[in-house]
Amino acid sequence: MILFLSLNTLSMMVYICRNPFDTFVSSWMFVNKIKPPSMPTLSLEEAFEMYCNGSVGFGPVWNHMLGYWNESKERPKNVLFLKYEDLKEDVVFHLKKLAKFLECPFTLEEESEGVIENIIKLCSFEKMKELEVNKIGRFGRNFENKFLFRKGEIGDWTNYLASSMVEKLSKIFEEKLGGSGLNFRVK
Repeated sequence: MILFLSLNTLSMMVYICRNPFDTFVSSWMFVNKIKPPSMPTLSLEEAFEMYCNGSVGFGPVWNHMLGYWNESKERPKNVLFLKYEDLKEDVVFHLKKLAKFLECPFTLEEESEGVIENIIKLCSFEKMKELEVNKIGRFGRNFENKFLFRKGEIGDWTNYLASSMVEKLSKIFEEKLGGSGLNFRVK
């Protein structure tokens, strides 16, 4: 007898999202770095309106986040939903959570030998940014790998967004995510 299994029952997905405010600022800077030289720079205000209207690559960010959030609630064995900010604040806890989700939990021996700490060092933002392939690698004409790594800081959006922008985006996310249980801290 041949057993057929759906990919949906075997697939495991890890979704990591960022605070929508930091997502916006990073996206705006990224788009301006990869644009062809013949195109004008996209102003913060123009980019913000596009973001608020959902007129960005791959559609409105709130649909994307909410879709994976809901899937993680409906299929917790298949979809792990993580927030970048939570990862940065408690790396050890979330690395253990990830290992358990992937059905490869750390043994007590691995923990006592410092395996978790070594993984954290090897996968840190700083370490990834300094890898030679991420400094000099390219994909296409305008896309340099180094553009994928900026600061990796939480809350850098406070250096760019006016209070009116924060208020507007907060209202949009409240409206779009309200009642879902998915929320983000605004400092």
